[in-house]
Amino acid sequence: MTTHQLPDPASADRAGHDHTTPEDPAPDRAPDASPPPAASPRWALAALSLSVLLSSLGTSIANVGLPTLTQEFDASFHQVQWVVLAYLLALTTVIVGVGRLGDLVVRKRLLLAGILLFTLASALCGGAPTLSLLIAARVAQGLGAAAMMALTMAFVGESVPKERTGAAMGLLGTMSAIGTALGPSLGGALLSGPGWRAIFLVNVPLGIATLLLAHRHLPVDGRDPAAGRPGSGHRLDPRFDPRFDYRGTLLLALTLGAYALAMTSGSGGFGLRTAALLLVAGCGAALFVRAEARAAAPLVRPASLRDPALRASLAMSALVSTVMMATLVVGPFHLSRALGLAPAGVGAVLSVGPLVAALAGVPAGRVADRFGALRTTGAGLVAMVAGSGGLALVPAEFGVGGYLAPLVVVTAGYAVFQTANNTAVMADTDPAERGVTSGLLNLSRNLGLVTGASVMGAVFAVASGTRDVAQAGPAAVAEGTRTTFAVAALLLGLALAVLASGRSRGPGGSRSRGRRRSA
Repeated sequence: MTTHQLPDPASADRAGHDHTTPEDPAPDRAPDASPPPAASPRWALAALSLSVLLSSLGTSIANVGLPTLTQEFDASFHQVQWVVLAYLLALTTVIVGVGRLGDLVVRKRLLLAGILLFTLASALCGGAPTLSLLIAARVAQGLGAAAMMALTMAFVGESVPKERTGAAMGLLGTMSAIGTALGPSLGGALLSGPGWRAIFLVNVPLGIATLLLAHRHLPVDGRDPAAGRPGSGHRLDPRFDPRFDYRGTLLLALTLGAYALAMTSGSGGFGLRTAALLLVAGCGAALFVRAEARAAAPLVRPASLRDPALRASLAMSALVSTVMMATLVVGPFHLSRALGLAPAGVGAVLSVGPLVAALAGVPAGRVADRFGALRTTGAGLVAMVAGSGGLALVPAEFGVGGYLAPLVVVTAGYAVFQTANNTAVMADTDPAERGVTSGLLNLSRNLGLVTGASVMGAVFAVASGTRDVAQAGPAAVAEGTRTTFAVAALLLGLALAVLASGRSRGPGGSRSRGRRRSA
């Protein structure tokens, strides 16, 4: 059931008793508004897919231009690195708040505003005369991407039938993988042609196309937050409270910002600044929990975080993302130092992972719809454990094939897990909380990525026995790779334990079985 169908009984029972304001007729006429979205779910999914593609492309395309930017602006690598960090920090700190705001206002308008902000910020990035303005524009671009990432999954429940949720989530996962894989190659081609400004300006025509598609084909959710539950004259459920938790949003943003800075700007070490930032993050988390317990309309309801299924899904998502970052951190060094590949060969091998994830996304969604999200989630985790174990055990003498085969298993398992886990959470989420739940899922993924970049990178450096991995010998790098993926396999085993501990009430359990019985 989608949210624009909820008012149907009430509006039918109160026929002839319409005394709404000019802003109310849209929800009251939900039966008239439903057919168009249902008749064109493909175009709605096209708009959502482009939103995911743009946000993931914005993350990956800028990295390849960092060496050029150091020359263009006569800046150090540490200064230019903020072109990437600014986007990541803005995206991470506000994604939950944006998701909650999408639950309180018309979700379509907020998504359109996010796409518009992302598109305008991309144009500003392409025309930035100084590095400071470029970084500021990247912050704005990250804010727009936060709305796009937080609200696309929330819109799936309103755009496609529930029995096709898994396939839709698989498509979004595919587009995310395509954006991640396309970024470096597209960025490199644009750098060698039009120049560095083109790596940002390329988002402008794509953003305009996404904006037009979303405006034309996405349904308007039939909620009236100011009136409580759809079709009612007063608030009946605190989850529909229209007030926005500004204090909780600010505390969470500061907490996440401090944690992300601690994980990304420590240069692989654990110094005084990293410790101070982690202390700030810990204090902020404690204050956030206390504030949410006292808030009349909390950003994240404490009852939601006490739900074992949601907690398990968020924990597994963070652990799996931490492991996936290890493939991006360790892979280039192993391929170049241990296996002796040229830069072109390294890029070709690294592109296989996102390509496999892109190809596996849609089939994984159909499998989740057919066999249930719980079983599919477990299958994805088992595949990732097997692939990580292979990377930890296969000796470097097996060459590129010995590295590539288990990598394919890891990335395919990741696509299966991500699709099934997202499907399980969003299919069972109350329509009034889809935005904040989608934001929490994306947040857990982002926190896993930033944690993996720091922690797994540190594990790799320590296991290699050198302070500068770029100068380590082939044998040392191979040993570091094996140790890192042994740790990754342990983390994935922990994720399996989390899944097993909540199996009876875990993600996708009861509802997916019910769907199979009804089928």
